[in-house]
Amino acid sequence: MNDANFQQAYAEQNRRDYITAATIGTLVCVPLNLLCAVMDHFVYPGQVWLFFKLRLISSLVTGLGWLWFRTKVGQANPRFGVMWFLSPLVMILLMIYLADDSKSSYTKFAPYYAGLNIIMLGMGLLTPWANGQNLLTCLFTMVMYVLISLTKSNATPLAAVINNTTFLLCTAVLVVAGSEANARQRFREFSLRFELDKNRRSLEETNRKLVELDQLKNRFFANISHELRTPLTLLLGPLEVLIKRANQTLDTQTRELLQTMQGNGMRLLKLINDLLELIRLESGRLEIKSDPLSMTEFVSGLGSAVRQMAREKNITFETRTDPALGVVLGDRDKLEKIILNLLFNALKFTPANGRVTFSATLQNGRLNLLVNDTGVGIEAKNLPYVFDRFWQADGSSKRKFQGVGIGLALVKELTELMHGVVTVQSTIGQGTQFTVSLPYRPAPADILAVPAPAAVANPSQSDEWLANLYRRAELFPNPISNPEADGSSAPVARTHNTTTFSRRSHKPLVLVADDEPDMRRFLTTQLQDEYEVVEAADGLQAAETAMEVMPDIILLDLMMPHKDGLQVCRELRDYAPTAGIPIILLTARADEEVKFDALQKGANDFLAKPFSSIELQARIKNLIESHHYQRKLTRQNQALNDAIEQIKETEMQLVQTEKLSSLGRMSAGIIHEINNPLNFAMTGLFALRSQARKLPDAERALQESILADIDEGLKRVKNIVSDLRQFTHPGGGTSEPVEVLEATDAAVRFLGGEWKDKVRIL
Repeated sequence: MNDANFQQAYAEQNRRDYITAATIGTLVCVPLNLLCAVMDHFVYPGQVWLFFKLRLISSLVTGLGWLWFRTKVGQANPRFGVMWFLSPLVMILLMIYLADDSKSSYTKFAPYYAGLNIIMLGMGLLTPWANGQNLLTCLFTMVMYVLISLTKSNATPLAAVINNTTFLLCTAVLVVAGSEANARQRFREFSLRFELDKNRRSLEETNRKLVELDQLKNRFFANISHELRTPLTLLLGPLEVLIKRANQTLDTQTRELLQTMQGNGMRLLKLINDLLELIRLESGRLEIKSDPLSMTEFVSGLGSAVRQMAREKNITFETRTDPALGVVLGDRDKLEKIILNLLFNALKFTPANGRVTFSATLQNGRLNLLVNDTGVGIEAKNLPYVFDRFWQADGSSKRKFQGVGIGLALVKELTELMHGVVTVQSTIGQGTQFTVSLPYRPAPADILAVPAPAAVANPSQSDEWLANLYRRAELFPNPISNPEADGSSAPVARTHNTTTFSRRSHKPLVLVADDEPDMRRFLTTQLQDEYEVVEAADGLQAAETAMEVMPDIILLDLMMPHKDGLQVCRELRDYAPTAGIPIILLTARADEEVKFDALQKGANDFLAKPFSSIELQARIKNLIESHHYQRKLTRQNQALNDAIEQIKETEMQLVQTEKLSSLGRMSAGIIHEINNPLNFAMTGLFALRSQARKLPDAERALQESILADIDEGLKRVKNIVSDLRQFTHPGGGTSEPVEVLEATDAAVRFLGGEWKDKVRIL
């Protein structure tokens, strides 16, 4: 690696490794050096004390090397501590030179050369040097050994020098090769460790930033939720007062608008409260209360809160309570939040004519709260994720059921906060069962159950009124958004040849397609004074209705069941009759990518929610007028094209008439030229007939037959000339009766030669 940081780190690692190895080498070298003094007694008994002094000096120098590595200067400059192995090396070379081999009873071949092998091996194993340094040290050792062996007074035989040098050379080769392999291995290991440490530091930094971002996110959500609750409360409070005070004096349309505002305000308040609850759970600031609750009243009260929603969806709703439960200790607010989320979730995913059951039982010393439904069910692969925050089984823009994925996550975390467990069992197409199992804590007999909080009549009691408002927001159900359950009309059948929809007025027709009933109702209310409005509750219905009624403009929501707004745009643009209808796409997503996709799929305009009604009406008016002008221009272009085609046809007729006139003039000349020889032929035929009367009877019959044929031919030529004269002078000819049988006989006689015995007249 060429990274300067890597090179610096590698050099620092080598420094630390060298200090560690050299320190270990000094600690090993000193005792081994002194221990070998025993060998001196047996090999060179006459030089024991001399060699012992050398060993003491070497051990002392090695010990100084150990002290050198313990100082700051030595740690900064570890290379200067080479005396830890040079002193034993020099000591052995000196002992080889001083040894008197002639007095040794063991060998005449300087046996201490083996110590040089040990020194070189130790250097190669413990010193993280480059090959050049190890090679120089090994060469120095061998050269010194050879010089000492050849120059000492009782010179070692040449064969012994060669033998020992050969072994020293082999050891040097192994040391250099081993140090190279060791260096490469250390480099690879350090590279891996360096990258691992780098990645670890990066991950730690990323994790630290993520933790900080998560904390910032929680603080932001907490702050923004609090900030949103204040203006939202100030909107809902006056709105509630306005509805109560002016309920009798308001017209129906205004009352519906106020109720829509109140309902969606409650919906927003519930969402904000859920977010705050999650943040409190994550920060550990949520407290669990222990109030005595009558389970019978608790279950029936929650059942009453959701029964109206079940009735609107035509769903059978039942509650069951085990009488053995009695009065228990629990946190009413948390339990209500858990059960209401489960009940609203069950009602949302259960179709009409289905069943939802809420029951509370006592089993194995635990309080079990069960919510069963006969809804669409959950796929087995999705069951592990249903309690994850912000998770949804269908996150596409064509999903049938809306939501943000908070409710079930809140159920799980609140349940665990109360030392309970929530589980889910589901079968696709058959239904789902959620079970909340909590520790059963019966209330003492002398404690009465706390009744559920009632609505506060006097809004001036701000704290109580605010608490009541939050509770009513919890009990407020989400609006039904799936078209199968909201009671909207069935999709209009697609018919291209006939139209089943008839307009009730001459106003422009607007198609409003949105899966939110409140949004459709609001848009219809805003547009119905100036436009005729037809509604569609999903993308499939929107496409079919547009192809059926051919509206003047279409308002499409981006996220709808079955087909999203982009898919509807594409289908309408691909269908020729609806290709020119203006389309305005409405969506809560206002990013540039969505806007680009919408325009690319054929939308004429893009309006982000929330939008101004005045702006919407202005855009609708402009697009409708532009569409009408475009259609008018198209009709004028078509009329112009028809006129051009008519002119071309008239021109062709004039040319044809001129051609016929020229042909008539030519025919008049031809007729004049034909009449003269025809008269000559008729005159000659008359003469021949006169001569035929003088022939005998047998010959006269044949002659007259031949002359009759000639006469018939001349008459045909005369008729042709007459027809040509009538063509050149229309209306100038005369008509006369014709005997069909005679004309047929004449034609057969003329063709007798070719069709003899082939034609039979009936």
